[in-house]
Amino acid sequence: MERSLTMVALFAALIAVLGLFPSFMLFTGVPISAQSLGVMLCGAVLGARRGALAVLLFLVLVALGLPLLAGGRGGLGVFVGPTSGFLYGWVVAAFVTGWIAQNWRGVDLAIAAGSGALIGGVVVLYAFGAAGMMLVIGLSLTEALAALGAFIPGDIIKAVVAGVIAGAIHRARPGMVMTR
Repeated sequence: MERSLTMVALFAALIAVLGLFPSFMLFTGVPISAQSLGVMLCGAVLGARRGALAVLLFLVLVALGLPLLAGGRGGLGVFVGPTSGFLYGWVVAAFVTGWIAQNWRGVDLAIAAGSGALIGGVVVLYAFGAAGMMLVIGLSLTEALAALGAFIPGDIIKAVVAGVIAGAIHRARPGMVMTR
């Protein structure tokens, strides 16, 4: 239990640290940042339940006003802004990524985690992000999906990187990866 709590807190901190990397804002009001890589890693390394809890802990800290999101944003206002769909989707994305990494046995963890990150961290996350943009900005589904098109190449790269990192951690320190 103590180890699980420590890992959840550590990965919540990882998401925060990845927000310090420079990000830039697209015309949609959604920044391109490395934080979604942290979300993917939460699921890939911690598994479905713990990964989602790490993201949830991070979001609670953001809601309390800590400026942990890319660009130093925080507070309750971000949960009703253009990026709100992504924030809600992070929890589900980490869960789906972890579920796939945990349950896809018989393949190398790098492939299972990378595939999980691609499905959870890109497909699922984009569904939430598009829904948020439709509700908050008033875009149609087609407009929201078109606006997200600029993010696809970078997020695919992040999914591959998440798989490679999870696989490398598993080979170097098998006990650290909670999905296996």
